[in-house]
Amino acid sequence: MNAVISVLVHLSIRVPIMRYGICLVCGIVFISLAPTLALWALGTMKTAGTNVHPAEPALTIVRDGPFRFTRNPMYLALCLVQIALGLFLNDWITLLFVVPLALILHYGVVLREEKYLTAKFGEPYLQYKHDVRRWI
Repeated sequence: MNAVISVLVHLSIRVPIMRYGICLVCGIVFISLAPTLALWALGTMKTAGTNVHPAEPALTIVRDGPFRFTRNPMYLALCLVQIALGLFLNDWITLLFVVPLALILHYGVVLREEKYLTAKFGEPYLQYKHDVRRWI
């Protein structure tokens, strides 16, 4: 929904970032990173034997793969898609829509998940939170 709104705003107001050729290359990089990161996280979670869907119970703390660098690689991948969209459209407003997306994910999902995981796993999860950044 965030991407749709940002494109609609883009159709009304355009604030270019830089030359389109540079934006296109950067957009390709980000749109390539997003599914790579998401699929890596998905595979890592499946290998660890835990549920991928956030509505299903977590069965273990996953610390391998991209979870060594970020506690939320799939949500980060969604943000990368929004950044890529802004770059493809060469539009600051569309690019900056990553901010409300990140805030929605943070306050609407991540904090709730962290509370649940802390209650479920206790000290091992708290240590993981200490060792690995939330985003990047």
